[in-house]
Amino acid sequence: MGLSKQWEIKIGEMKPGRRNLITDVEGVRVGHVTIDNGNTHTGVTAVLPHPGNLFQDKVMAASQVLNGFGKTIGLVEVDEMGFLETPILLTNTFGVGAAANGLIDYMLDENTEIGRTTGTVNPVVCECNDGRINDIRKRAVTEAHAREAIARAAEDFSEGDVGAGRGMVCHQLKGGIGSASRTFEIGGQEYTLGALVLSNHGLYQDLLVAGRRISEEISKEGLKEVSQEEQKNNFEERDKGSIIMILATDAPLNERQLKRICRRCAIGLGREGSYMMNGSGDIALAFTTANRIPHTCSEGVLPVQMLHDDQMDTLFRASAEVIEESVLSSMFHAKECMERSGKRVCSLADLWEMLV
Repeated sequence: MGLSKQWEIKIGEMKPGRRNLITDVEGVRVGHVTIDNGNTHTGVTAVLPHPGNLFQDKVMAASQVLNGFGKTIGLVEVDEMGFLETPILLTNTFGVGAAANGLIDYMLDENTEIGRTTGTVNPVVCECNDGRINDIRKRAVTEAHAREAIARAAEDFSEGDVGAGRGMVCHQLKGGIGSASRTFEIGGQEYTLGALVLSNHGLYQDLLVAGRRISEEISKEGLKEVSQEEQKNNFEERDKGSIIMILATDAPLNERQLKRICRRCAIGLGREGSYMMNGSGDIALAFTTANRIPHTCSEGVLPVQMLHDDQMDTLFRASAEVIEESVLSSMFHAKECMERSGKRVCSLADLWEMLV
């Protein structure tokens, strides 16, 4: 989906994929579990790089910590070994442990040799703090929720306040799950690069929508629906959030090149108004479905393809565009809600309708 035609917003110059979702990369699937119960508003989102057995058929991967105020697990081994061997789970900060246990259970069921005749497994779970909307101390996420999110993974999925994004706040408006994709041709071959973000960062005053600074336009228009007092109460504070950015591509890249496109996520963040402040955990993780790493290899030598680095500029541009659009899409698809404190968390889609 990304930013659908209903909002008449164009991000960048490159061509989106058919769905304008990370699942435009063939084989990638996404699943959500959303938890709404009283003051509990949270969930789990799962990203599966391919439909096969990830432990036996790993995908080449790399990560980049842009600002490290975060509690993600599994990235140390990803960057050392250069591959992913489990689905990627997203959840709230206090849900990481339960999600990791659920992910390990799933992997053990799929691979009876883990911990017996072969080594252990490296679960990757990323998080943001949804405590402004969700009563995070209840630790509502369970191992079963993690497994259910994996089981629900599909090519078509919802964006906005769903799954891990249910309780997230972005630029002091409602945030959550967003996705976008771009297609491009290199050497006569068409490739796709897609992104999925969990957005929970940024200040309202900094937000840019295709270059438009919303806070200034609201001031100019004098929107009655958001009073000056409410703007002051809701929007005057420090940036204390985070963002998780997942990049997927079918272009043949090695782990060094994947880390390079992770770094370009910072450009996409800057284009939508993020400054990656002190209290923000800004973490990018990229994988390619083109280069697989078997768990065992009798030959001892693996055939790995990679683009020539002279071709990387196209992927750098695509990475920036999909991150910018994914963040905005997470906000446009999310609905207004209330914080636990009683403050209103506005929807960007509602504000946009007032402006256009």
